Amino acid sequence: MKLKTKLFGSTYSFKDVKEVLGKANEEKSGDQLLGIAAGSVSERVAAKVVLSELTLEELRKNPVIPYEADEVTRVIDDLVNESIYKEIKNWTVGYFREYILNHKTTGADILRVSKALTGEMVAAVAKLMSNMDLVYGASKIRVTGKANYEIGKPGTLSFRLQPNHPTDSIDGILASMMEGLSYGCGDAIIGINPVEDTVENTKRIMDAIHGFMEKWQIPTQTCVLSHISTQMQALREGAPVSVFFQSVAGTEDANKAFGIDYVLIDEAFQLIQRHGTAPGPNLMYFETGQGSEMSLNTDHGADEMTLEARTYGFAKRYKPFMVNNVSGFIGPETLFDGKQILRANLEDHFMGKLTGLPMGMAPCYTNHVNTDQNDQETATMLLAMAGANYYMGVPVGDDVMLSYQDTSYHDDATLRELLNLKPAEEFFQWLMAMGIMDQRGRLTDRAGDASLFLK
Repeated sequence: MKLKTKLFGSTYSFKDVKEVLGKANEEKSGDQLLGIAAGSVSERVAAKVVLSELTLEELRKNPVIPYEADEVTRVIDDLVNESIYKEIKNWTVGYFREYILNHKTTGADILRVSKALTGEMVAAVAKLMSNMDLVYGASKIRVTGKANYEIGKPGTLSFRLQPNHPTDSIDGILASMMEGLSYGCGDAIIGINPVEDTVENTKRIMDAIHGFMEKWQIPTQTCVLSHISTQMQALREGAPVSVFFQSVAGTEDANKAFGIDYVLIDEAFQLIQRHGTAPGPNLMYFETGQGSEMSLNTDHGADEMTLEARTYGFAKRYKPFMVNNVSGFIGPETLFDGKQILRANLEDHFMGKLTGLPMGMAPCYTNHVNTDQNDQETATMLLAMAGANYYMGVPVGDDVMLSYQDTSYHDDATLRELLNLKPAEEFFQWLMAMGIMDQRGRLTDRAGDASLFLK
């Protein structure tokens, strides 16, 4: 491998692929705290030059954590389609970028190639892209998911209805659900983050939201975002479960810190296929975000963007219904400000799609980060242009249980109107039957009146 280059009279040399990947990354506070970021703009450009000349084969043979040392590496590498890999292994990363951005290359072309990619390849090509490149490249790729109903089809934009409550009050959850549904949210999923992660509480919330869905014949799916082991036990005890949820990461050690490994997720995958209420075939819901490995001291000296791409490679094993990225959720130690969060959002959405995943986005932020609502809305609009499958729907954009800012019910309606998008088809028909939305996909005067569910 050639790991050095001469740039403006100076020679830059890198010890291995991991260092090249780290220093080719756009500026991130997490990489800086780990001491693996480029020391100057010139060094970052030099790393990008070196990276552009590496082949996909060299990246596969030099993962940031060795195959024998990490189960995430093994899961990803074992999924590689060897026939397609032989066709592309001699491509340079620079050529791969040009291939993706070529106007003659279709989304189907890209998804075929995705079957032969590892996380390092996916991260590498994204590091060479501008923000517009990331939006354009992602816009070509469509990956849908189907649990009870299908989301992600062209011409649609879906939303997870997230009516969290600080005390897990069923009445409070249902009140927020009613409001969100009245604004056209909930076609992706109705998902609750519980305060109390117990089997009993998980079952109680599952029963309530599933019962409401059945009473009003709402064409969607439901989920309670407890730890996956809690959800598994709730399902074994008879709770109605559409899909299983779990946060996942890009290293074996980080997943262990989350209380999971691939053996557990395999077991969960088999369980939901046998006993879940949804026909599928996509029955897993994963949440990811740059910086989780670094915040848990499980990064192995690899940059947060590459580890995020590896997370998608791990998730791919389970053919998920939806993947939600929350890179702005941790704080300034991973992404310092609005510019870094925006870049991470665009990277993650593109990398997830390039991996072959049905990507949704939560361009969120916490109140101790150097960002504001305008930054968040800019990211949201760009990601909608890039073709995100879904966003969150949070009352007034402020999650009172998790204490962070995300997209609101009103944002959801605005995005659909801006880009002339509609909800998933079955949910759209239900909204029209309820008098909440007209045939154009616009909200009616009845929208926002949660009391229609009390009549």
